[in-house]
Formats: sequence, structure tokens, C-alpha cells
Amino acid sequence: MKVDHVKLATSNTGKLREYQRLAPNSPIVLELMTEFASTPKFDEAAPTFAENAAGKAIYYSQFTVSVVLAEDSGLVVPALDGRPGVHSARYAGEKATDVDRNRKLLEEMRGLSGEQRRARFVCVSALAERGRALAVVSDFVEGLIARGPRGTGGFGYDPIFFVPDLAKTFGEATPEEKDRLSHRGKAFRKMLAAIEEHDFPARAAARQ
Repeated sequence: MKVDHVKLATSNTGKLREYQRLAPNSPIVLELMTEFASTPKFDEAAPTFAENAAGKAIYYSQFTVSVVLAEDSGLVVPALDGRPGVHSARYAGEKATDVDRNRKLLEEMRGLSGEQRRARFVCVSALAERGRALAVVSDFVEGLIARGPRGTGGFGYDPIFFVPDLAKTFGEATPEEKDRLSHRGKAFRKMLAAIEEHDFPARAAARQ
């Protein structure tokens, strides 16, 4: 397959670096969507990760001729009826920090133990071109909510998400360890396989 370009529906350079790290040998060239900052923001108000991811990809793909990749991800805790779920980034308020969100979750889980502390990180990735969805994939990683933050790596809920297969939190894990097991890493590798199998970007370019 020839090298093609995929635009990420974000202006976050850190997220771009993470995606590039996840696929060092891929023939797909990942770039930031330069139109993202000047485009009216998509309202991620749907009740599921899949609807938000697909909706975001479809929406932003209408503002560029390139194929667009978008995602929605978050932490699901069954003992809290699935919270924080699709509201993971806004769980403690729009302007809350990672520390604020972790503190709120730990407070809500006070008194819970064993299986009650089970949780999973979920990621849904969607690919779209000119307002049409091309592929939607998802994956997850199971873990436990730790009693308190551990480690300084990663971001978001990583310091309190304990992964039994690593015997450490994602906050304590190396980038390589996290990439191998993370929900985002697994979902993104599925998407790369779909792109290469169906040649989506090349087909899109042919229609331009």
C-alpha cells in the first residue's frame, strides 16, 4: 500500500505524538487537522463512546478533503453505574484538572473493595471522509481503581488505574508498556489494520 495521509480531529500535538508512537512502522502518515482550531466545536453530547466518535469524525470530515480520524474514550466503573463514562473529561467540571477528577472518583469509591473496584478504559476510533463514516472500531483494557494515585506518567486517570497484567498503574508504566496494553493503543492498531486492508485513504484520494 502506498503512503497516505490521515488527519486527526484534534489540534493537540501531544496526542499526535502518542498516535505516531503507537504506529512507528505504519505506511500511514498522521497529521493534525489544521482546520480544527477554526472549525466550530462538535458537541460530544451522545450517550455512548461510539456515537461521539463517529459523530465527531463525520462532522470534522466535512471541513477537509482528507480522511479524518476521531476518537472518544473514557473510564467505566460498573460499581458506579458506568460513571464517569462518556463524561470522563468533564467528570469534575469543565475546568477541572486531572487531579480534581481523580480525587472525585476516589471519593466516590470510598468504602468499595475487591470486585467493586473493577474498571475498564474504553476507546472507540472512527474514520470518516467528506461526511461519510468509513470505519468504527473499539477496544478496552480491564483494571482496578487503586486506593490512591501512583506514578507520574501518563495523563487523566492513569495514576489510579491499576493494571493486573503489569502489576502497576498506567501512571507507573513506561510508555511502551502502556502502548502495548492500553485501550487507545489496541483500538488504533485495529483501525490501522482496517485502513490498510480496505485502502480507505487511497480510495478517498482517487475520488478527489
